[in-house]
Amino acid sequence: MFKLRSILATDCGSTTTKAILIEREDDRYRLTGRGEAPTTVEAPLNDVTLGVRHAIVELQELRGRPLISPDGALITPQDGPRGVDLYVTTSSAGGGLQMLVAGVVRRMSAESAERAALCAGAVVMETIALDDGRRTDERIERIRDLRPDIVLLTGGTDGGTIRHVARLAETIAAARPRGRAGDSLRLPVVYAGNREARDIVMQRLGEKADVSVVENLRPDLDYENPGPVRDRIHELFLGHVMAHAPGYPALQRMAARPVMPTPAAVGRLIESYAATRRLNVVGVDIGGATTDVFSCVGGRFNRTVSANLGVSYSISTVLATAGADNVIRWMPFDVDPRDLRDRIRNKMVRPTTIPETIDDLKLEHAVAREALRLSFEQHRAFARDLAGAQRERGIADALRQRGRETLDPLRIDLMIGSGGVLSHAPRRAQAMMLMIDGLQPAGVTRLVVDRVFMMPHLGVLAEVDIEAAMQVFEHDCLVPLGTVIAPVGRAARGTKLCRVEPLETEYGLSPVELSAGEFIRWVPGDGRTLRVRITPRRSVDVGAGWGRAVEVTIETGVVGVVLDGRGRPLDYHADSNASGRNELRRWLAAMEAYP
Repeated sequence: MFKLRSILATDCGSTTTKAILIEREDDRYRLTGRGEAPTTVEAPLNDVTLGVRHAIVELQELRGRPLISPDGALITPQDGPRGVDLYVTTSSAGGGLQMLVAGVVRRMSAESAERAALCAGAVVMETIALDDGRRTDERIERIRDLRPDIVLLTGGTDGGTIRHVARLAETIAAARPRGRAGDSLRLPVVYAGNREARDIVMQRLGEKADVSVVENLRPDLDYENPGPVRDRIHELFLGHVMAHAPGYPALQRMAARPVMPTPAAVGRLIESYAATRRLNVVGVDIGGATTDVFSCVGGRFNRTVSANLGVSYSISTVLATAGADNVIRWMPFDVDPRDLRDRIRNKMVRPTTIPETIDDLKLEHAVAREALRLSFEQHRAFARDLAGAQRERGIADALRQRGRETLDPLRIDLMIGSGGVLSHAPRRAQAMMLMIDGLQPAGVTRLVVDRVFMMPHLGVLAEVDIEAAMQVFEHDCLVPLGTVIAPVGRAARGTKLCRVEPLETEYGLSPVELSAGEFIRWVPGDGRTLRVRITPRRSVDVGAGWGRAVEVTIETGVVGVVLDGRGRPLDYHADSNASGRNELRRWLAAMEAYP
């Protein structure tokens, strides 16, 4: 079997196009170069391939290896030191994939539709449901205001009533929705509902939209079937959205694989990594305007987008949602709420600026903690088991059903942080502290951070060569921060929570007793692994059950092993007096987070 000698991958972002070169060295794949250039999908250039070529040209200049021929064509396959064997790409340029989803019941079919669209890499612009509290004319007006790329319509179990699905289809038909691609093209509508209603949906919508039918997303109350929906969304993304975007047909001809939406590629990588390494994984990408959260726990993949929780463009929304007190509690110096609001408004007016002083950096980190906390809480609320049919007791119960939360923090093995505030933190200890405080890992959890944002590139590569993607992901993408041990269970302050003792004597470590309220960096980061035994008190859980001891191998990473006895959920409110501030300063000093 032919092994790829070299791989070129690009990600066309909304502002920047990033190119990476991966080469096989000593039978292992490694990242050997990276280049970037402004994205050129919008006016006046209107050709995404220009930005792609500029990024590749920068990469070939840095690497000293010809990748583009004089006429602008990509050199493939590899010919000696020239060219590459494979080129793949992802894209979120031009706003990425934007969808409107509609379902009969908000907490059932509509929520399943949201989940399927998000996991396919879409931004969900709006969710329409018959029980969403709006009048029919209000729903029609809202649909008319939007210009989505694709509409997803779901509802009804197979063999059930078709009346509600027909009513929803009539609402969409009355709105005569128009797509972002223009009035000359019929808007794609994917129907994934009750199979008995397919004919009536075609009758209502067939003349006004390009309707395609796939298997029911929710064929019965306790089963979700997202695969066919996601596949069809990807097909329409390529055939409808990408086919009419400036320069994308030429980009598709350059690439060996279909162009993937950037969030879908990141999700594919996390899902693949969790499966191949048999881990429960959470990934978070905190940006300037949004925060994406991905999880793959027990083989179930979920993605959510917190659309207005970021650290620059939507920083004021974080303040409004979290509240000034929750932001101020993370600042180790006194701040007047009015001064805080002024600082945050200045950041929103100039969103691309970076912190100039250490106090500005601490403010940005305080906001980031709250953005992470709120986004992860939203994700956990969304990532739930379906409530089973056997628990249904009529329409009122159906409307109230929420399902069982599946994302138990004690089950999570690995948390991956990405985004500028984490990846480019001046000290790795700062990134680890933000993840601990914002995501609040429980039990024994390994923390890593994305060195440079190459997860989309590796996600689309995983479709071709999963082992190459995994090797580069582990060795060149992820920076191991360390491990946090955080017992779950309430106890009076100062009461012993657990005993942590090393099972290897060569490192000269002593056992430590962790008490409620303590925050300790037990072992500094030096890259080694340790086998430890954790023995909790009867009312405390570290992952094996209340009072049950565990033996695990932990990694020290570049920051170290942290013992967090502050409780879950973290109940910390800085007092108006000095004691609260001093407590926060002690935690930061233990991590050596700031000068």
